[in-house]
Amino acid sequence: MGVIVLAGLVAAGSYGCATEEKSDAYGQFEATEISISSEAPGKLIRYTINEGDRLDRNTRVGRVDTTRLSLQKKELRSQLESVRSNIENIDARVEVRQEELALAQANLKRTEALYEDGAATGQQLDNARSKVQTAEKGIRALQTEKQSIRAQIEVTRTRIEQVEDQIDDALIVNPVTGTVLTSFVETHEILRQGQPLYEIANLDTLELRVYISGAQLPSVKLGQHVEVLVDKNAGENQGMEGKVSWIASEAEFTPKMIQTKEERVTQVYAVKIRVPNPDGILKIGMPGEVNFNE
Repeated sequence: MGVIVLAGLVAAGSYGCATEEKSDAYGQFEATEISISSEAPGKLIRYTINEGDRLDRNTRVGRVDTTRLSLQKKELRSQLESVRSNIENIDARVEVRQEELALAQANLKRTEALYEDGAATGQQLDNARSKVQTAEKGIRALQTEKQSIRAQIEVTRTRIEQVEDQIDDALIVNPVTGTVLTSFVETHEILRQGQPLYEIANLDTLELRVYISGAQLPSVKLGQHVEVLVDKNAGENQGMEGKVSWIASEAEFTPKMIQTKEERVTQVYAVKIRVPNPDGILKIGMPGEVNFNE
């Protein structure tokens, strides 16, 4: 993604004549290529991507079939309503138990008074107390059952949210602004999760990756403006302005794309130069030259 910047602050396109002078460094233009993949498996029922399309961020570009997920969500919602109805049933049963408890407590109070006056036996008093305890246990059991049903409701809600998340994943949304470089699929294909759909790159700015010698390294600085040259025609170069965006911290052997074997076995430093590309003149893989003006 190398783009080369001219240190002379010369406007892009101002270099139109041929030159016999050798440039300081040579390389190729690069861009950050992002592979966009499918988050959901299934049949691709809509896909609007074409190679060369320029896409904005958050543009909807396709969708995977969600029929089964929608049916699953509908089924879970029915289960949720059914479980919720059980809560209402328990509330009604609790009210009945509370009425029974109130009657049992009133009866116990009367029996205790009668027992004190000798008008009730100990067995009658024990029976009255037992009825109160039974009503209380019944209410506690219903409350425990209600808590269990509430837990079921939360589990069902969580499952619904998971299905909704899968449905959202089935919608293919372009995450970055850029130009589609390659498309890998067609509508109606069956996708697997994580399958690459297309590659996209922002071509508004490219980077020219070049290699310089150790002797050149002291004269190159981050943020330095440089002159970038690209082919205008068979006999002329076009000049552009770029800026040094990255300098390697370690030396390496010159890549094989450098023409001569003598140069390829020399240790050099990689440098990236960022070059604006508003008119789309620069292309990925296009050769470029750079002159570092001091």
